[in-house]
Amino acid sequence: MQPIKSNDVDITSVAFEKVDQPGAKSFWAQLQGFWVTFITMFKKVNTVQYPEVKEPTAERFHGRHQLNRHPDGLEKCIGCELCAWACPADAIYVEGADNTPDNQMSPGERYGKVYQINYLRCVFCGLCIEACPTRALTMTNEYELADSTRSKLIFEKDDLLGPLRAGMLPPPHPMYPGSTDTNYYNGDIKEAHPSQEQK
Repeated sequence: MQPIKSNDVDITSVAFEKVDQPGAKSFWAQLQGFWVTFITMFKKVNTVQYPEVKEPTAERFHGRHQLNRHPDGLEKCIGCELCAWACPADAIYVEGADNTPDNQMSPGERYGKVYQINYLRCVFCGLCIEACPTRALTMTNEYELADSTRSKLIFEKDDLLGPLRAGMLPPPHPMYPGSTDTNYYNGDIKEAHPSQEQK
């Protein structure tokens, strides 16, 4: 096959096709567009008048984080920092420390001494929840996190800890008598024992 030379092609040998441009729309076509707009005025409005009306969130909604407690009040967080490693936005900072007999904050050897979540960076993906080996970190349905200053959107451990419920004692206090950390993780502890209360 021989290549085409430039002098072999003449402008008169090229065929051009005529392209029809659409004209103005007819009156009936325009009326059809207006009809769609007109019937929309009578459809149910989906707008919610927030914040006066607050719709409930979905069951698996990813809202503000919460650090959970065991039924006797000890913290579930063991300071392993897996949540911080899993966070794609680098929004979590954890500093672990050792439990001592005088300062038993969680079952086992360690607890989360410092726990911070920066909600200016958090994307609410839930990867930290999946990474947590003790189910210490969960996500609530709370979504109203806006504030007037940036510093208030860095939540500390006290902001994230779940409330003390009936049957719980505020840590530090010793573990349930005769139990190990395995009993805690298996859910065998149902409430605090009177001997755990610090005098």
